[in-house]
Amino acid sequence: MGRIVISSNVTLDGVVQDPDGEEGFERGGWFHRFVTGKDLEAWVARETAEVLGAEALLLGARSSEWFASRMLGADVRVSPEWADRVRSLPKYVVSSTLEDPRWSNATILEGDVAKEVSELKRTVDGDILVYGSYRLVRVLLEQRLADELRLMIFPVVVGSGRRIFDETGDQQPLHLVDMRKVGDGLMFCAYELVGG
Repeated sequence: MGRIVISSNVTLDGVVQDPDGEEGFERGGWFHRFVTGKDLEAWVARETAEVLGAEALLLGARSSEWFASRMLGADVRVSPEWADRVRSLPKYVVSSTLEDPRWSNATILEGDVAKEVSELKRTVDGDILVYGSYRLVRVLLEQRLADELRLMIFPVVVGSGRRIFDETGDQQPLHLVDMRKVGDGLMFCAYELVGG
């Protein structure tokens, strides 16, 4: 049975929007401004270990395109081991409009998201990572399809922007399963979603 694992970089005030600054958000670009040296090395090591333990990626259409534009080119800014694993994993892209994903090993999931993801959980054995894909993440949380939430918390407050928990409908209890300092300034927290 598969487990949906949402893995996200987030500011201390919960913003997930435009970490690399390439979306044009006025407060974007917080990732590389506040993570360098030992913190960046520790972040890469944790991300690489996480993706090496995954069996698949689940992405929204825009996040799939964002990752493909960076992963399929020659200039990859993260560890080659991480990039190779991302490229090789099966990818499931939730979209009602995308016809031809750029990945060679991608399957488009159309129709009812809850039904498609539930079926995916039945057919994939192991962790199914969700990167970015914040509209999809909201659906996964609302439909109680996510099993774990992993947050890499960056030591910055940006004040405004899209947050991972914007527009949530119901309260959802979480159970802390891991918490540790990463590098000199990052904090990693992992939560099981109760009833996920």
